[in-house]
Amino acid sequence: VQLQASGGGLVPAGGSLRLSCAATGFTFGDYAIGWFRQVPGKEREGVLCISKSSDITYYGESVKGRITISRDNAKNTGYLQIHSLKPEDTAVYYCAAVLDEELNTWSHQSEYDYWGKGTLVTVSS
Repeated sequence: VQLQASGGGLVPAGGSLRLSCAATGFTFGDYAIGWFRQVPGKEREGVLCISKSSDITYYGESVKGRITISRDNAKNTGYLQIHSLKPEDTAVYYCAAVLDEELNTWSHQSEYDYWGKGTLVTVSS
């Protein structure tokens, strides 16, 4: 089982970035995908989550209105696009997977079965 987030990098404030989350080793289409981020020295926070069929999405307040989430179950990949990036969006971004029917509270990290290594997003001011 593997989840791998990619697409991070250095971006100027106001720019946009698309992150990908590639999954192998499990039935991606049965799982909700969550995105979390962590600033060094701070707790990891939930960014958003998308249900297995893309019919339900949950958003964290810090990114609401600036973010688009999608997934392609045929490609076993999830996507996160952040617009109007701010320096405070600088963090390591992680994707995680949880069986869709077992998801209760999307922002609770303990609910997720699989985690990927993160990808660093740095927003310059």
